[in-house]
Amino acid sequence: MYRRPFHLNNKAHWELFITFFKIGATTFGGGYAMLPIIKREVVENRDWLNDEEFIDVLAVAQSSPGAVAVNSAVFIGQKLQGFPGAIAALLGAVLPSFIVILTIAMFFTRFTEHPVAVAAFAGIRPAIAALIAAAVIKIGKPVFTRRRNVILMVSFLLLSLFLDFHPVAIILLGAGLGLLFHWLACRQVAPEEEKQ
Repeated sequence: MYRRPFHLNNKAHWELFITFFKIGATTFGGGYAMLPIIKREVVENRDWLNDEEFIDVLAVAQSSPGAVAVNSAVFIGQKLQGFPGAIAALLGAVLPSFIVILTIAMFFTRFTEHPVAVAAFAGIRPAIAALIAAAVIKIGKPVFTRRRNVILMVSFLLLSLFLDFHPVAIILLGAGLGLLFHWLACRQVAPEEEKQ
């Protein structure tokens, strides 16, 4: 695993740029569809972050304005290489989409009505749904280890699906409950230490 922050240098910035450029160039469906690929590259292949750090990055990325995958790239780049790393990861993540959208925009009407494009996108949609489901399962594994976390996750899911809670409100509620549980745990430890 990299010891963060590792030395600021152009090679590391280039590596961040290339990594996120590959992710951006090979992922269809945007933000949430990119998350399992980001996790595979950053956590599993390169060992830049561990599972818990990645979940923390996602929490901050989700609660910040903008696309979750782009926010994740920026936060990961910043965590590894400071501001220059954030810029390198950001450019790598958005440049492929920018190039593709620019190209499509030039031929938009003809492209979207072409039967081959319509057929391709009809097949891409279920694939995107599968990638998002895979992201939930892979990213959620550390969460599923405690019963309390599973109960909270199901509660937040129900709030989101049936009461249409805003994602930021759910994240703030989760943060508040996390602080409350930490405070309660500290209160339990304190009397035990006083007895000794």
